[in-house]
Amino acid sequence: QVQLVESGGGLVQAGGSLSLSCAASGRTFGRYAMAWFRQAPGKEREFIAAIAAIYWSSGGRNYADSVKGRFTIFRDNAKNTKYLQMNNLKPEDTAVYYCAASNQGYSNSDTDSYNYWGQGTQVTVSS
Repeated sequence: QVQLVESGGGLVQAGGSLSLSCAASGRTFGRYAMAWFRQAPGKEREFIAAIAAIYWSSGGRNYADSVKGRFTIFRDNAKNTKYLQMNNLKPEDTAVYYCAASNQGYSNSDTDSYNYWGQGTQVTVSS
């Protein structure tokens, strides 16, 4: 079992930055691929970014086109924490952001491959 707790959401003006954190329980954090998703009111949950487990030879990160070049996902396995650095935020980035973990190891955008989810943290970008 993995428990995920997000933090770092809030209100920011367009063009600003926020950093989200996701703290995970358990000693096998590094074995999971980790991802961020978001869900805006009235919309489906949307993939944002993912990072592979540490043992995945191809490693790597992938991003949704809508955030590529603005958002960065990274992980600190020693702290059992992953992060999402969000720069140049836009009003359309407003959503609840969710942390997710997958025991499949490779970074991917498939919602169904993620076994564990956090409760979410609200990000609001004002124009």
